[in-house]
Amino acid sequence: MTRCFCSRRDFLIKGLYGVGVGAGLPFILNRTSAALAAQALEGTSVEKHPERILVVVELSGGNDGLNTVVPFGDAAYYRARPNLGIPAQQAIHIADGFGFHPSMIGFERLYKDGLLAVVHGCGYDHPSLSHFSSMGFWHTGVPNGGDARGWLGRLADEGYDAATRNLIVNVGNSQSMAVRATRHSPLVFDDPSRFRRDGTDEEKHALVALSQSRTTTNSTLEFLASTAQNATESSDFVRRTSAEYRTPVDYGVGGGLGGNLQRVAALIASETPTRLYYVTYAGNSFDTHVQQADLHTRLLMYTADAVRGFMEDMNRIGRANDVALMMFTEFGRRVEENGSLGTDHGTATPMFIVGKGVKGGLYGQHPSLTDLDDGNLKMTTDFRRVYATVIKEWLGYDHAELILKGQFAPLGAFA
Repeated sequence: MTRCFCSRRDFLIKGLYGVGVGAGLPFILNRTSAALAAQALEGTSVEKHPERILVVVELSGGNDGLNTVVPFGDAAYYRARPNLGIPAQQAIHIADGFGFHPSMIGFERLYKDGLLAVVHGCGYDHPSLSHFSSMGFWHTGVPNGGDARGWLGRLADEGYDAATRNLIVNVGNSQSMAVRATRHSPLVFDDPSRFRRDGTDEEKHALVALSQSRTTTNSTLEFLASTAQNATESSDFVRRTSAEYRTPVDYGVGGGLGGNLQRVAALIASETPTRLYYVTYAGNSFDTHVQQADLHTRLLMYTADAVRGFMEDMNRIGRANDVALMMFTEFGRRVEENGSLGTDHGTATPMFIVGKGVKGGLYGQHPSLTDLDDGNLKMTTDFRRVYATVIKEWLGYDHAELILKGQFAPLGAFA
């Protein structure tokens, strides 16, 4: 086995990329010389509402939108799903022939309180049925295109002060492409108790040396020393904050999303400068090809309870007016159930926006269940309209077209 003897110069060459925290997570992103220069810039473009926070929740695996927001008023739904269709009398009725899955009691409360917006038929043109490709499109916000940064990373770079540390927090077992930025290094962790820098012994020693460095003659080394010091301080802060946080609010059972959202609540309560949180539901949990009914019931219950608990906790700590949550999945499922009592990869699917500033209700047009594209729903709302909504209407950044690389009309979902 080849050993790596790492010096400060080695780290400059390697860009510090891949030196991680927790379970080998990337903590310090590669920076170009342009990014280093840009970090000297002051001020922020998110001037209208600098105190506002956006929490993005990813449901990996392709959640079945038709059994989440149930079109019980459409007979075509039951013809396509004689076994998996949710009976109309069991669905939680909300409006216009639609209802939530009966396990989503948490969403029922949010919807009735006017805190939940449901956006029908979200997707993009020429959809991919690949988990990897489709999730990449949602992460970058550039379907069937390419960008080195994620949409939240671009938002951070363009809309916020580059000198703000830990502007982005990613709670999950790996860093999402969505938070990849040039001027901001996301804070990435899963289990706060294991939040430590990983790498070889030589790499760890070099990072310690960097974090203790007081270089003033070399701006690049000074930047790296500052970043390494922030890595040490941030990991300590996250472990302590998470361990000390106490709340009487019930986030439901099932761990996963509830635990991750409670970690976000702990950081918000501590008044960290973070404004963009990205939270994942571990694994491809929602990829329900076989025997979907029982598993999907549990997943939706865990999800709805966790989101409801999080919003209740925000109200308890006095931050409900500052926080909005957006939830998505990389694609929905096919209209027709399969022979294994499950559903296969599909296309359009609902998205959700939650918060005290939200004008609750149904948005967009539900896709037809009979006018299909090879058995799949036709998208009626480009998902980037939802991104534009949270960027412009909630966070107050007026140039969403720069982030999304095109004009996408917001939905008017915020008061």
